[in-house]
Amino acid sequence: MSALSTISTFVPQLGATTAAVKTAAAAVKDAAASIEDTAKRAKIKDTAQNFEASFLSVMMQQMFEGVKTSEPFGGGQGEEMFKSVMAEAMAKQVTRAGGIGLALTVEREMLKLQGLKE
Repeated sequence: MSALSTISTFVPQLGATTAAVKTAAAAVKDAAASIEDTAKRAKIKDTAQNFEASFLSVMMQQMFEGVKTSEPFGGGQGEEMFKSVMAEAMAKQVTRAGGIGLALTVEREMLKLQGLKE
């Protein structure tokens, strides 16, 4: 078998292999973009939920501002010191349970700003 006939035998195979490599590279690129997109969406969702929790914490602190507790079960410096901690914990729990819809609205707007679809 001559060198020319050997080369002519492998040229079609080389073209098919090159096409397969290009297809695989495109699939890897799409998968990487999908992973990046998913990570960006998760970060946006987390940020929106943190914003809603912060908003609710401020609102709950205002709500508890005038509430007085009787002496045997409350009052004093300890209660004043931990009111904000309790309001923050309650706000995070409300947000985890579905919130008031603020996180969804903020998330939607952040996705628009990033050029992502819902």
